[in-house]
Amino acid sequence: MKPIRNSIKAIIVRDRRVLLIKNIDNDGFWYVFPGGGQNTGEDMHAALRRECFEETGVSISVGPLRLVREYIGRNHEFPEIDGDVHQVELCFECGLMSGSEPKNGEMRDTNQVDVEWVPLESLGSVRVYPKFFRKGLADFHTIYLGDIN
Repeated sequence: MKPIRNSIKAIIVRDRRVLLIKNIDNDGFWYVFPGGGQNTGEDMHAALRRECFEETGVSISVGPLRLVREYIGRNHEFPEIDGDVHQVELCFECGLMSGSEPKNGEMRDTNQVDVEWVPLESLGSVRVYPKFFRKGLADFHTIYLGDIN
C-alpha cells in the first residue's frame, strides 16, 4: 500500500454556484473540488493556494476547515484502480481574491478538461466526488466524515 496522502481541497461558492474541476474518463464527465496533494514541508494553506492556482489559475483566500474525509480505495467503487490508495482530504471554505476569474490552469491534472461553476441545486445530478457532496453543501455539522466516497 502507498503511504497515506493528504489532499487539501477548496470549497468556493459564488452566486449559489460552486467552483469544480471538470474531468473526463471512459464513463463521461466527473467533478472534484479544486486542490490536491500536500508536499512535505508545505503547510495546508500554502498547498491549497498552490494547487488552486495550478488547476484554476486563481489566487484564493483560505477560510475555515469545513470537513475531513478519508478515502481508502479498496473499500469503494474503484478498488482495481486505486485499491492501494489511502487519502485524507481536508476541505476548506475559500474565496477568490479580487479580480481572479477561474480558467484551466497551466498545470492541470491529467483528466482535467475545464473548470466549471456548477449550480448548488445541480450537485445531485452530476458525478461529483466525494459523492457526499451530491446531497449539497448545506450540512457541515460533522467535520470528520470517516471513510466515505
